[in-house]
Amino acid sequence: MKIAVSGKGGVGKTTLSAFLVRWFAEQGKSVLAIDADPDANLAHALGIDDAGGITPISQMKELVAERTESVPGSYGGYFKLNPRVDDLPEKLSIRQGENIRLMVMGGIKKGGTGCVCPESILLKNLVQHLILRRDEVVVMDMEAGIEHLGRGTSKAVDWLITVVEPGRRSIETAARIRELGKDIGLTRIGLVGNKVRNEADRAFLRKALDGHLILGFIPYDDLIIEADLQAQFAENVSGQTREGLEGIVKNLVEAARAA
Repeated sequence: MKIAVSGKGGVGKTTLSAFLVRWFAEQGKSVLAIDADPDANLAHALGIDDAGGITPISQMKELVAERTESVPGSYGGYFKLNPRVDDLPEKLSIRQGENIRLMVMGGIKKGGTGCVCPESILLKNLVQHLILRRDEVVVMDMEAGIEHLGRGTSKAVDWLITVVEPGRRSIETAARIRELGKDIGLTRIGLVGNKVRNEADRAFLRKALDGHLILGFIPYDDLIIEADLQAQFAENVSGQTREGLEGIVKNLVEAARAA
């Protein structure tokens, strides 16, 4: 199963990504967790020790230069558009337990609107390999857009999950992500409501997201915030939160089987 998780900053997509990674690992699946958000918080959310010492792949200038045959820090000019990446998951991933490995992509610092540079080419080729060639569960914690996905990989993504919270800006971001997904051929798009305080919040999201597939809701939980402050996996959440998270995974698996 290949899953991409997106949403506006701060809505809880990294928390959901970490739970999905841990849940599939507990089922005995080999899971590759991909932090494709420039803020790079998935390692902390998974409770990986020494997460601050991880160097994002986009900042590995010598590796980028070697694989793309380019000059570090340069833009324009000639470089390989199909660099070798099949050995990178084993070389650059960090293992947690027996079934989980983490790769941190990093962001591309750029001005203007777009970047055809060695770093972006390497990352896009790597994502394509992870989604199309790897025989394992892949969970990608993405930024608010779908920058790392393209037409060649989108059809192999089983689900694009957008996390939303009760609020207009979050709803608008979800709508933009849905349109971007459709533009590149993503048809299996689900939503998860997070930080839901009461039934009024659920009703607001259902009305605002009418016509979207809602996989479930996660209640507002101080224990998740506390785990985030401590850079730990949110293991000790409320029973209501645990029920909501497990319900989301159950609905996701059932929807994938029915697709």
